Amino acid sequence: MTGADFEGLLRELAPQVLGTLVRRYGQFEGCEDAVQEALLAASVQWPGEGVPDNPRGWLVTVASRRLIDQLRSDHARRERESATAAEVVPEEVPGTDDTLVLLFLCCHPTLTAASQTALTLRAVGGLTTAEIARAFLVPEGTMAARISRAKQRIKAAGSSFRLPDGGEREERLRVVLQVLYLIFNEGYTASSGGELDRADLAREAIRLTRMVHAQLPEDGEVAGLLALMLLTHARRAARTTPAGDLVPLDEQDRTAWDRALIDEGIGLAKASLARPVLGPYQLQAAIAATHADATTAEETNWPQVHALYLVLERIAPNPMVTLNRAVALAETAGPAAGLALLSTLDGDERMAGHHRLLSVRAHLLEKSGDPAGAYQHYRRAAKATASIAEQRYLQARAARVKP
Repeated sequence: MTGADFEGLLRELAPQVLGTLVRRYGQFEGCEDAVQEALLAASVQWPGEGVPDNPRGWLVTVASRRLIDQLRSDHARRERESATAAEVVPEEVPGTDDTLVLLFLCCHPTLTAASQTALTLRAVGGLTTAEIARAFLVPEGTMAARISRAKQRIKAAGSSFRLPDGGEREERLRVVLQVLYLIFNEGYTASSGGELDRADLAREAIRLTRMVHAQLPEDGEVAGLLALMLLTHARRAARTTPAGDLVPLDEQDRTAWDRALIDEGIGLAKASLARPVLGPYQLQAAIAATHADATTAEETNWPQVHALYLVLERIAPNPMVTLNRAVALAETAGPAAGLALLSTLDGDERMAGHHRLLSVRAHLLEKSGDPAGAYQHYRRAAKATASIAEQRYLQARAARVKP
């Protein structure tokens, strides 16, 4: 087993083991700590001694013993001799996978979006606190405190380890999908720092969404979100030059797109659209599939993209949807029409000074033959983003149209 395979196995098993312990003992924080210790023990022993026949049972047994030691005494030893751990005989482990229940718990409504994201990556994704801190460019101590506060909030809320019923379940699932979407977006286009993306974070979001889809295969929005991620991630190799500079969608080498991911994503998108009720992720996946269907940028079916954005705008109003519709409208009705639609966002406080609004306006001003206006807005957009890769791209655009 390679190092990557080994790491993948531990990440796959981590939420299953944690779910088993929380269901059995009902102490989320203590269980999470115990599972982390069991994963550490496995990372030390398994490479040299081999993976046990029942790796999940081994982890559950070791984690259970760690937790029982903690419950018996605050001064109990947490470290075990290697020989002792090696002699562990797996206990009877339930065959059920509680990963979805665990995701629902991590996305508890009392938590902030930042805490939900951090706790999901830690408890369900199996990432260390240091890895999560690096992904979001904050000190490890800051991230550790955030995760600790999230656990305490869940404990104080008295949450039970079960799937919510009825409408509460649907509402919590929407939160889960939103958290996974946020994780993917941060991985696909980093909000700050020198790199355009963080591929490991995007891949983790895809892995977690695959897990949810496996447990809820009939849910159209889950399938839509997975399709959207796959179709978007398929373009990763073409998004930057060898020097790391951003390449916009219409200039990308489409032969560099990952066809396997595109084929899977299009299949999921089509299946999700067959559901009786359409949601925002299904529509976004359909838009991404329309772009993926075009062999060249010129072949893009912009009327279809615009029509899909119109439907999306009706069922899930959002300034970013309107902004994207303005781009599609400009392709079908000309840049003046796109600029007119953009002007409706000027009074929206959520978009005030947002680099995306500034950059799209600059792009449409350039297309309309106003290089001076484009130059001004490209420069303002470059100053408004914390992403160095985006700054370089926008500064280059400004230099290209400078009067």
